[in-house]
Amino acid sequence: MALPLNESFWQLLRSKQDSLTKSGRIIAEYLSQNAQQAQYWSISVLASQCGVAEATISRFCRALGFDSYNEMRIALARANASVDPPVGEALAPGVNTSTLCRHAGALAVKAINDASSAMAPEAVDRAAALLQRAKQVFCFGQGSSQLLANDIWARFSTLSTKFHTAGDNHMQAITASLMAPEDVIFFVSYSGATRDMMETLRLAKANGASVILLTHGPNVPGAALADVVLPCGDVQSPLDGGSLPAKIAMLFAAEVLVLRYTVDNQELASIAQVRTKRALAPKQL
Repeated sequence: MALPLNESFWQLLRSKQDSLTKSGRIIAEYLSQNAQQAQYWSISVLASQCGVAEATISRFCRALGFDSYNEMRIALARANASVDPPVGEALAPGVNTSTLCRHAGALAVKAINDASSAMAPEAVDRAAALLQRAKQVFCFGQGSSQLLANDIWARFSTLSTKFHTAGDNHMQAITASLMAPEDVIFFVSYSGATRDMMETLRLAKANGASVILLTHGPNVPGAALADVVLPCGDVQSPLDGGSLPAKIAMLFAAEVLVLRYTVDNQELASIAQVRTKRALAPKQL
């Protein structure tokens, strides 16, 4: 079910309040008090926060008339957007490009500031220690996150040949099935809640490999399989799938880890950087 444009999520919730079960009223109350955070959560995270089963969340969504949890979450995000508009200047048809530049700049700066606030220094230190001890490190992601994982791998590859990547989720599953305890997966997933990611991480953990998860927050389903979670903050609304500010936040978090790893291996990193610079110099015009 899609909400009519003239009806908000909160109006719908009020109209259904009396027909909800006791568990449904608990969920409704929790959403009312935590609307901004809840719009980013997977069904498993919301169920955990409310102290109910995932099936109860699904029944709650159907009681409101939604076909799925994701439909309900999008309606919640729409309601939040109407109350709390995005940072920057309001955009209207015919807006000039100078305003768009200021708006995009404000979003990028906010993404970096949010990622910096979400960053846990001790988590970065633990992740860097895992990378330092690893025999092999595999940078994985899915969809647009795989592109980010490739960028992060390329950044690390100038420091050591132990950093690798793989193709689609089938190749990642094959690679994970052959891992050993001295290997590490660096998995990039903003949602931290995809089925293919969970399967790949389970395969790696079954072989004793360690997992570093770069995601939006510490309570995502993938965190249960991660040795270290690097949060980049709640930058992307459910209405803005694939947003560039979310990618900026994730790359910022990854850059902090690269810097930590480089500083901790300064002598070797310096030698590697000189050698790779010399290797690429002849390719410049």
